[in-house]
Amino acid sequence: MSDQNIVLGDPKVEAVLERLHHAADRQILQLVLHYLPQLPRLLLGQGIHWNPARTHFYRDKYIPIERDQGQLLYLLARAINAQTIVEFGTSYGVSTLYLAAAIRDNGQGKVIGTEIIPEKVIQARKYIAEAGLAEFVDLREGDALKTLQDIDGPIDLVLMDGYPHLALDILRLLHPQIRPGGLVISDNVGTFKTALNPYVEFLQAPINGYRSSTLALKGGTELSIKVG
Repeated sequence: MSDQNIVLGDPKVEAVLERLHHAADRQILQLVLHYLPQLPRLLLGQGIHWNPARTHFYRDKYIPIERDQGQLLYLLARAINAQTIVEFGTSYGVSTLYLAAAIRDNGQGKVIGTEIIPEKVIQARKYIAEAGLAEFVDLREGDALKTLQDIDGPIDLVLMDGYPHLALDILRLLHPQIRPGGLVISDNVGTFKTALNPYVEFLQAPINGYRSSTLALKGGTELSIKVG
């Protein structure tokens, strides 16, 4: 039995997740070839250069959280008894499944996800329904700066996994609603180091009300807690 099975304990959800993780794994060669010209930047620790004008490359790419990140999301959401989770960048719904499983196991609540690519929204909803978690997910299609404007009540956990150039704007939008003790978990802070540097600096500056640390998961996962 794998560690993932031990964490989630739901064969239906696990089966969908494994299928999606394997589909993402099959895209690794495309990603390697796409990023190969930026190998010197990676070797120098600068991360991949993010070009907002070339987001079309990501329209059919999974680029999901990895399995260990998903397990961490599930456990953290359970540990704080999260009832309202916001996800910036749903893609095909891999991370959504981990979060929705935690919401279900906590007894109530919603994952409010947002995804700008319509084709990904259709597929994500299909996978979420297949896993039996549709009632725990509110997936919104469109620009996150608009779809996340009307969230009521305190936010317990935020997953930031969308386009890097929007991360800080999204955080500032959600900041007033994130409760004290709420978590912000951010993917790709090592992969897109330069683009996400202002965002990480914001989280790591105590004056902004967070305590934050970069974890060695997927080249850099920022784990932050709102303390003020």
